[in-house]
Amino acid sequence: MYQRVSTRDAAPAPEAGTVDVAVLDMNHGWPNLGHAAVVRSLRQVVCDLRAAMADAGLRVRVSSYDVRRHGGRPAVDAASGLLCIGTGGPGHLDPRRNDGLDPGSQGIAEDPSWEPEVFGLFDDLRAHPEGTLLAICHSFGIMCRWLGVADAHLRGPEKGGKSAGIMENALTPAARTHPWFRFLSQQAGASQRIAVLDSRLYDLLPEGPLPDTMQAIGYETLGVGGPVGPALTMLEVERSAADGMPRILGVNHHPEIVNRPRQLALLRRRHAAGKIDDRWYEERRRTLMEALDDRAGEQQLALTSSFSLHGPLRYHLLRRLRQTAESLGRAWPLHERTSPLAMLATGEVLSLDELGAAL
Repeated sequence: MYQRVSTRDAAPAPEAGTVDVAVLDMNHGWPNLGHAAVVRSLRQVVCDLRAAMADAGLRVRVSSYDVRRHGGRPAVDAASGLLCIGTGGPGHLDPRRNDGLDPGSQGIAEDPSWEPEVFGLFDDLRAHPEGTLLAICHSFGIMCRWLGVADAHLRGPEKGGKSAGIMENALTPAARTHPWFRFLSQQAGASQRIAVLDSRLYDLLPEGPLPDTMQAIGYETLGVGGPVGPALTMLEVERSAADGMPRILGVNHHPEIVNRPRQLALLRRRHAAGKIDDRWYEERRRTLMEALDDRAGEQQLALTSSFSLHGPLRYHLLRRLRQTAESLGRAWPLHERTSPLAMLATGEVLSLDELGAAL
């Protein structure tokens, strides 16, 4: 089940046998592909689990919260926590800077009073052992503001302006020994470079050394094949005590955009219907076509997406379904450790246990 939450009164009440997933829509009413891609990814996981869910009498309810336009925030259940995914979006990462006039605001004018409410949500997610936040692009910037670990800097002409298209990130040494990202590091080889799909107007520059409790997983590179740059692009804040899977993770790229032919078809339909303007359409079309024209790049993007979003998402949703079934005394045949999670560069899809054995 999918629903939009545009007002605080529309937030759903808990229901027995229903696993809730919250999407934080950071688009402020702007057209986007990422939000639809997040919902589609969740739908795909549920479709894959349809038979097991039907037998256990479970369902998944995805609620999208229009947080920047004061649609409220989801509640973190005291017993079971919450799985939450934050999307990308336009404008400055400090909502106080979005006056509609500053070039960095991209025409967005907003009331910033929503931000403390979202910071409170992040506090609740971090404090709960089953609270999960997967933050993409704009949400990653909001996460960095919440933590106070990095400042947003508009990419100027000295850095080529907005970073868009297939770019690179450099994995950090911490990725090599991480319980989850070590598998991505092994796939990256000697270069420790991974392909990412960028649409990045702002760099997140660390204010100083990160706290010991956090792990920087990736930084920008200054062009494909270039030196490692100063902008933080992947940050783990918390991980699952059970398996070391990232529990609070932010990335400054777009791992949700997979199956680019489908995304391009959706983009063209929205443009033809007059829902997006020519400039926005052309920028996204060029980015998607670049990926389509580079088969090797497409495979590398799928690898990055699998480890930086889809694998953790599938793991945490499977975990929540198993825990819900067990709490109700219902049979559940699957376990998050032994279910397929990650797609490798070869196209193989392996579970956590299989990854450990194979790599």
